Amino acid sequence: MNRMGGSDYVHLLLVEDNAGDVRLVREALRLGGHHADISVARDGVEALSFLRRQEPHSKATRPDLVLLDLNLPRKNGREVLSEIKTDAELCDIPVVVLTTSSSTEDILSSYRCHANTYIIKPVTLDQYIEMLRGIQEYWTRIARLPSGWGGA
Repeated sequence: MNRMGGSDYVHLLLVEDNAGDVRLVREALRLGGHHADISVARDGVEALSFLRRQEPHSKATRPDLVLLDLNLPRKNGREVLSEIKTDAELCDIPVVVLTTSSSTEDILSSYRCHANTYIIKPVTLDQYIEMLRGIQEYWTRIARLPSGWGGA
């Protein structure tokens, strides 16, 4: 039995403003046979509202994992990451920074804000499928997180 109650099902919050990247992630999940539900926030303000279950997201499911782009409107990914990791109610949700930036400064600042992983966005659909397979495998089968984490 793994930490998600015996299944590999995962609820993802994708924080991404690029519609093409959202489509790529959705298609990669579908084609890769991943067992995932995905919610999308198009900017940093919406992401925090979703995570904090503020209107219009009061009935939102707490995600098992956040995939966070750094370059977002209204509130950038660095700010979102910092707020997630300093909020006692949210800080235990794993955050995977998923961005086009290979900048050493961006990588360092993400880890300093307690990102769980930093991944440079793949270019092809096949690469997206493989990346998401690896993420799901790691967080549902390999990683051990605090008892009672996730779900609800």
